[in-house]
Amino acid sequence: MNPAAIDFYFDFSSPYSYIASEWIEALAARHGRPVNWKAILLGATFQAAELKSPVEHPIKREYSMRDFERSARFAGVPLRVPEKFPIPTQNAARVFWWLHDKRDATASHWARHCLRAYFARGVDLSDAAQLKQLAAEFGLDYAEAEAVWNDPIWKARLKSANDAAIAAGVFGAPFFVVDGEPFWGNDRRPQIEQWLTKGPF
Repeated sequence: MNPAAIDFYFDFSSPYSYIASEWIEALAARHGRPVNWKAILLGATFQAAELKSPVEHPIKREYSMRDFERSARFAGVPLRVPEKFPIPTQNAARVFWWLHDKRDATASHWARHCLRAYFARGVDLSDAAQLKQLAAEFGLDYAEAEAVWNDPIWKARLKSANDAAIAAGVFGAPFFVVDGEPFWGNDRRPQIEQWLTKGPF
C-alpha cells in the first residue's frame, strides 16, 4: 500500500508558500510521503472566506513585511520582499497545472523555479515578458507557455483547482492536508513533523 501523499496548497505570490516550498519535499521524504503540489490563487480563497491579505490592513502590513523576512532568515531561505508585491500570478499557476496534467514531473520544479525567481531575484511573474524569459530559462518553449496561460482550457483548470481547494476548506497558503488533517501556515512545520513521526495527536 502506497503511503498517503501530503497535499500542499501554495500561491506564487505568498512569501510563506515560498518558504514552505523549500522544506516540504525534504520533510515528506524523511517519512516516505509524496507531495501533491496544488497551485491556487489566494484571492479566490480570501473571497470565499471573507478575508483580506494581512498586507491590506495598515496595522498588519509593517509587521507582516518584517515577519516575511525574519521567517525566511530563520529557515535559512534567501528572501527579499519584491518591490512589486503582491502580484497576480494566475499565468504562472496555469502553466503549473498544464505541466501537472500532462503528468510532467517538472510541475513542482516549475513552482520552485517561479517562487525562487520572484522572492529571491525579484522577477515579476505578472509581467508577460519576464514570465516568458523565466519559462525559457526553465527549458520550456516560451511561446507555448504563453499560449497555455491564454488558453481558456487552462484558465478553467485553475478555476477548478481554486474551487476544489475552497471545497476542501482551504482559506490561506501555504495549506497542508496530512491524512485528512489540515495545517495552515509555514509555522505549522513542527506539528506536521510530529504528526508524520508519531501519528495523530
